[in-house]
Amino acid sequence: MKDNKLNVKTTILLSFGFFASSIAWSVYNAYVPQILSGFITSTTLIGLIMTIDNIFGVIFQPLFGALSDKTRTRFGRRLPYVFIGLPVCAVAFALIPYMNTLLSLMMILIIFTFVMSAWRSPVVALMPDLTPGPLRSQANGIVNLMGGVGSVLAFLVGGILFNIWFEKTGNGFPLPFMMSAAMMLLALAVLVLFVREPKQAYEPDTKKTKTRVPLTKDEKKSLLLILFGIFFWFTGYNAIETFFTLYATNTLGMRAGDASMTLAIFSLTFLAFAVPAGFIGAKIGRRRAILIGLSGLTLLFFPMIFIANVWITRVVLFLGGFFWAFVNINSLPMVVKLSGEEKIGTYIGYYYFFSFSSQIVSPILFGFIRDVVGHYKVLFLYACIAFALAVICLLFVRHGEDEPDKTTAMQVLEGLDD
Repeated sequence: MKDNKLNVKTTILLSFGFFASSIAWSVYNAYVPQILSGFITSTTLIGLIMTIDNIFGVIFQPLFGALSDKTRTRFGRRLPYVFIGLPVCAVAFALIPYMNTLLSLMMILIIFTFVMSAWRSPVVALMPDLTPGPLRSQANGIVNLMGGVGSVLAFLVGGILFNIWFEKTGNGFPLPFMMSAAMMLLALAVLVLFVREPKQAYEPDTKKTKTRVPLTKDEKKSLLLILFGIFFWFTGYNAIETFFTLYATNTLGMRAGDASMTLAIFSLTFLAFAVPAGFIGAKIGRRRAILIGLSGLTLLFFPMIFIANVWITRVVLFLGGFFWAFVNINSLPMVVKLSGEEKIGTYIGYYYFFSFSSQIVSPILFGFIRDVVGHYKVLFLYACIAFALAVICLLFVRHGEDEPDKTTAMQVLEGLDD
């Protein structure tokens, strides 16, 4: 891949790993709580079980990311984890709706969530491994677009299959899980057939390789500030994602289904703007793009503290998806920029440690705050405070940028033919 031209075809092909992960987690989060409710009456206990994947992510994703940096095999250093982990996850996923005891269900869920955490960092590291530094924001936009497509397929096709099978058997769960498992195996086939890692990923590390000079004090400071920024903005985002339906039903008087579709507006505009946000970030600077995104979200959400109107809320979420793309697409490349080529997996593990930690802390923290104040109107204030804290972190970041990108639209189109 040339340093000045993004190979779009290669980027799409390696994105199938993230595509598979997105399908699995979308179906998992949509249906596993319902399956658990058939065995458990306590919502609190169901919620605790649903945090297992985040706990495993915090613990194991940094570990396996670092291990993949040191791995050298004839299949590469990232792909072996995917080749082993993805089919195990597909089989375990297909078995979830067939477990008829809580013990067997928990065993399958633990196997699935553990193995997923083992190959997520390595598969995400494929993008920076195969993409020159200045082009990683653009490539990350394509990766997230593919992940979004996977989520949409999971929700739409999975929902249709659920309804069809429910009408025939009274149990709609098996088909969405089987469909997702099949798509995961299809994604694996694409990776096996078409994705090849860089040459150095196959060669045994028998001699000293050129390693990155250790981070300077200022670079370490920037890295920590970026990571804490990631923690804070995912804290705000996770609260909106988790509690918006309850906010909408209790504060706006919406039905749960309408609230869910309203929240989907945010996801769809993020999906539409994922690729452009990467290109814009590469042109104006990733830090500046993230600050624009966070500032835009804060300005949009702040009036919602005082306004309770369905249509205004929908407009705010519509615009919010665009600003969220600025933030989410450009953050991972900033972290990877500080890693050097030999520690990409390790630093991606750091990224997931902080983002997954926020997903453990935020639901508990906001739940406590909501219980104290007694209403959900505080949701957007909570998110604004989290985004503001992230802005403060990013204001002091001085590293994590590449040279401004000079890729033209014609060069991007040419990448499809490479």
